[in-house]
Amino acid sequence: MTAPASDDQPATTEGLTASPTTLEAAFGIDIGGSGIKGAIVDTRTGELKTPRVRIPTPQESSPENVAEIVVELLHRAGWTGPVGATFPAVIKNGVARSAANVDPSWIGTDVDAVFSKATGADFIVLNDADAAGLAEVRFGAAKDVAGVVIMLTFGTGIGSALFLDGDLVPNTELGHLELQGHDAESRAAASVKDKQKLTYKQWAKRVQAYMSHVEALFSPDLFLVGGGVSKDADRWVPLLDLKTPIRPAQLLNNAGIVGAAMAAAERRGE
Repeated sequence: MTAPASDDQPATTEGLTASPTTLEAAFGIDIGGSGIKGAIVDTRTGELKTPRVRIPTPQESSPENVAEIVVELLHRAGWTGPVGATFPAVIKNGVARSAANVDPSWIGTDVDAVFSKATGADFIVLNDADAAGLAEVRFGAAKDVAGVVIMLTFGTGIGSALFLDGDLVPNTELGHLELQGHDAESRAAASVKDKQKLTYKQWAKRVQAYMSHVEALFSPDLFLVGGGVSKDADRWVPLLDLKTPIRPAQLLNNAGIVGAAMAAAERRGE
């Protein structure tokens, strides 16, 4: 059932250790609606120490089928240490309370337990936007930034991650704030820009209205903007007029993997 990986370079753990005392490395997995990606991460630097391997998400993305992909990723890497995984859902104590772009049967499922049982590894699962934000706070555009940091990821929807002095406040789901009588992501997500063929100038007006609302509610010290559209940040971020500084995310496609690995390493460190 497992599809071939898009990156077929061999993974190796040579030169790294998953020791709970040194915590030099952890495995990060980024679970999305179209692909499941994984790699070993150097938790001291945030760099990927093995090639990123991507396997398409099964069309029937049930717990059993997704767990099979997770097992395959760890098997290819020969990894038995701590593992962190992102998941497109609200995660409370390891349990999925929602399901975005994966099978609805995940709702109410203990995701931590499913993956731990399937692999025998020590797992921690967190919301995908929270993981991306964690990577940016530890190693990216928000490193060493004090105060309130809000990361907003613009993609199919709008994901969010909220930090206070580097500590994550999980599952904020700020993409679902009401904006002009609508769910915010139904107006300002990057997918809406593409679907409605909006120019960056037109779309930026919607993003301005949304981020102004978030700014008024939280008075952040820094906004981070992520998602695929952040690669073109120079085309729309300068069009925004906010009191809060705005920085594009730096880790891009690796953010979820890095953030998941850091969550695993930091929990093991505790």
